[in-house]
Amino acid sequence: MPIYEYECKKCGKIFEVYQRLSDKAEDIKCPICGAENPVKRISSFSSCGSSGYSSGYGSSGSSCGSGGYSSGFG
Repeated sequence: MPIYEYECKKCGKIFEVYQRLSDKAEDIKCPICGAENPVKRISSFSSCGSSGYSSGYGSSGSSCGSGGYSSGFG
């Protein structure tokens, strides 16, 4: 299910919504003030690590925010 980012026109709160492609944007309400019809924001693509490469070697449990590549040694 895709994550969409919205901005409330009334209070300015930016929030994320897990939304099916079949769901209607008109059904979204601001979680802070309850205003309807927030504006869908364009957000950038995110990936793990500096190169996006993961070797899968070892069992260090490396994930986003842990510094990227892990050799599994040491």
